[in-house]
Amino acid sequence: MIEVCQLRKGFGTQTVLDRVDFSIEKGESVVIIGRSGCGKSVLLKHLIGLLMPDAGEVKVEGQVISRMSERELLRVRSKFGMLFQGSALFDSMTVAENVGFAFRNRTGLSPSEVRRRVTEALEMVDLRGIEEKRPSELSGGMKKRVGLARAIVYQPEILLYDEPTTGLDPIVSDSIDQLIIRVRDRLRVTSVVVTHDMRSARRVGHRILMLHGGRIYAGGSPQEIFASPDPVVRQFVAGVSDLKTVDS
Repeated sequence: MIEVCQLRKGFGTQTVLDRVDFSIEKGESVVIIGRSGCGKSVLLKHLIGLLMPDAGEVKVEGQVISRMSERELLRVRSKFGMLFQGSALFDSMTVAENVGFAFRNRTGLSPSEVRRRVTEALEMVDLRGIEEKRPSELSGGMKKRVGLARAIVYQPEILLYDEPTTGLDPIVSDSIDQLIIRVRDRLRVTSVVVTHDMRSARRVGHRILMLHGGRIYAGGSPQEIFASPDPVVRQFVAGVSDLKTVDS
């Protein structure tokens, strides 16, 4: 579904991504982990064509998106839904208007059909009956759910998640993880999740990739990553500044 080949990206004199290689199969859930500032969000933006590489390629279903016109890119982006780190809801709009925003410029759908899709998306994330509320009336966890409803309302093939559990307490974080799994399995979407939350990474990923030094430093199943003897991987998944803390 997605293939990244020798991807390189820099800003000024700083190289952020340096010959990144990986592929993601259709229906797979892949988690990308790594330290702050290592390029995870930059990589995510390349997958949807919001950034273009300095070298290398990103392919979506075999098509090289860096060679596409803006019109062609729009067609590819229609395959994607994205849950942003801060949910990115419009404060001036109701929940229903936020979720149905993707349909504003689409013809061929009646208002009743849009309402039906919005209601179905909200029900999938356990938010029935809040269509007329404003984002300011919602908790952090509810905003994440509304953001997820907006991402799935037009039935994308690929879902991108940028830090979906950041700022949430452990119980709400668990509920978001369960929703990610439910959406993945029910809609059979391909999922790419960027996260610092190791409990979330263990739960939602079929496979984990660790970005370090501008490259994919390690990859494997959650069991393989969390049992890795590599000191760089062990230090990150344990969340410690000194490995002696893990070994003691």
